[in-house]
Amino acid sequence: MLEYITAHTGNNPDYVIIWLHGLGADGHDFEPVVPQFKNPKHSFRFIFPHAPVQPVTINGGMAMRAWYDITAMDIHRHVDEDGINQSVGLVQALIDRQLKDGFKAEQIVLAGFSQGGALALHMALTGQHKLAAVIALSCYLPVPGVISKRSDFSHKDTPFFMAHGQHDPVVPYALGEQSKDLLIKAGFKVDWHTYPIQHGVDMNELNDIKSFLLSLP
Repeated sequence: MLEYITAHTGNNPDYVIIWLHGLGADGHDFEPVVPQFKNPKHSFRFIFPHAPVQPVTINGGMAMRAWYDITAMDIHRHVDEDGINQSVGLVQALIDRQLKDGFKAEQIVLAGFSQGGALALHMALTGQHKLAAVIALSCYLPVPGVISKRSDFSHKDTPFFMAHGQHDPVVPYALGEQSKDLLIKAGFKVDWHTYPIQHGVDMNELNDIKSFLLSLP
């Protein structure tokens, strides 16, 4: 089971937001944003898991927290599907724990930044549950072929919030845009946002995410 941090915006949460950090970071990375999501409509439980520590090829084999190995950051890169599938199992265990706590799958939002966002997108396409929403920031579809391999998606009405910095030097903007286009072409509902920033999240983006979450029933 992954270790994780839990934070709340109020009592009796309406939604659980499982937020996956980026390569080399940890669960504390987005913990400071929690107060930004306090509001009178919905109460949220945030779960920030720590990815396992493993060598990462693109960073010279250095061991760091990562959801899977990355060999290169380009459209034709090799994909570590075994590592992705292992992390899918770990995050799925977190989802299952929330279900045991009494939450429904429709109350769970899967969010992530960079590599964490890529894993969130992959899980949204391959997972067994219809989630409340997916938030994918500065990321990409790690295994685009999963869309063409399936035509029986039963959760195409799950809302997606996707965002990307127009000057991102880490995850190319074109890679994020291509992923968004693939999802829309497959029939998914994608709320796409761009910002004049690099590889990060600014206050305008956080405000847009908050508005997106408040649009949930």
